[in-house]
Amino acid sequence: MSSALPKYYFRVRDNGALCFRVDTENRQRRIEMDPIAQINIRNGEVKPQGDRTLSEEDLAEIATWMKERGELLARRDIDDIHRAVDYLNTTTQWVQSKATPEQLDDVTDALLLAMHDLRSVLVRKKADRLTKG
Repeated sequence: MSSALPKYYFRVRDNGALCFRVDTENRQRRIEMDPIAQINIRNGEVKPQGDRTLSEEDLAEIATWMKERGELLARRDIDDIHRAVDYLNTTTQWVQSKATPEQLDDVTDALLLAMHDLRSVLVRKKADRLTKG
């Protein structure tokens, strides 16, 4: 582990983060985290905290974080979808081999509706891609 702390810390929250400037160069040698901006990852908005003006370095670090965060979230999204495929296969095996009639009564309608909805959207999207390409 590196002994040097980063200059910026991003506290992740829904739709973005709160950006702090990290300071250890003070008399007490304590870590101070000065909030400098609120970031909305969905619309790209960066709001300076209070009456603060962000430096070019601040804006560059924030832009880098936003790009990297967007890439991470995109990778997580597709990973979640691959996991959903695995869950569907596991669910099929459970229905086939382990589920009791009572358990099936509890989940069948919800599963059928969710699968019908998913199938409808997938078929429509595939048809759109085929007609455009």
